[in-house]
Amino acid sequence: MIKLLTTTTATAVEGAEGLASAQIDSLALAQQAATAAAAESAETLSIGFWDLFLGGGWLMWVLVALAGVMIFIFVERFIAIRKATTLDNNFMNRIRDYISEGNISTAIDLCRRTNSPVARMIEKGIERIGRPMSDIQSAIENVANVEVAKLEAGLPTLASISGGAPMIGFLGTVVGMVQVFIDMSANQSGGIEIQQLSSGMYVAMITTVGGLIVGIPAYFAHNYLVARIEKLIFRMEATTIAFMDILNQPVQK
Repeated sequence: MIKLLTTTTATAVEGAEGLASAQIDSLALAQQAATAAAAESAETLSIGFWDLFLGGGWLMWVLVALAGVMIFIFVERFIAIRKATTLDNNFMNRIRDYISEGNISTAIDLCRRTNSPVARMIEKGIERIGRPMSDIQSAIENVANVEVAKLEAGLPTLASISGGAPMIGFLGTVVGMVQVFIDMSANQSGGIEIQQLSSGMYVAMITTVGGLIVGIPAYFAHNYLVARIEKLIFRMEATTIAFMDILNQPVQK
């Protein structure tokens, strides 16, 4: 009896050890499978920039065109505004001296040699010397309005890009989601494949990211240029006041 119990106990212990060993092997295999799946998933998700771009569809080319227009307008307007704001600090002092001395032709020649909206305004005012002060101021303001309109050329387009690019991105997202639902409805099995749904949404969101990448810089570029133009307008107004004060001074003889 004692021998039989000993044999039975040994057999139970060996069975338990075998079961534990099998469980350990099963856990190890599961861990290896999970590691392999994670590595495969990482390889699948590592998509290059060009693949992301192509995944967005034809709307990404529209966004690229808008980005090119945005860069061109900003650089061209930045250079133009920078040139317009460049003016000799002694310009008005020299104009004052010429007018007070009666050298009107010399003052006009100085304005023509100075490539600046302020100089063109003052030139028009000098040409109107002898007429009523209201006519002179009106002529200067008309020239100022024309110069400001020239500086603002292209800014409406830049503003349209800042608002339109994100909308185009959202359009791409909606189109992508519609395509996802079309693919789901075409599935004969009637089930929803998570992989198919997630890949469609992933592609659809690319256009939204592209639209924001174009729209946000366009928004800040537009506001920056507007601020520079407003600063120049303030300087033009101050120069007009200074010029009208010069005309009210007596001419030296």
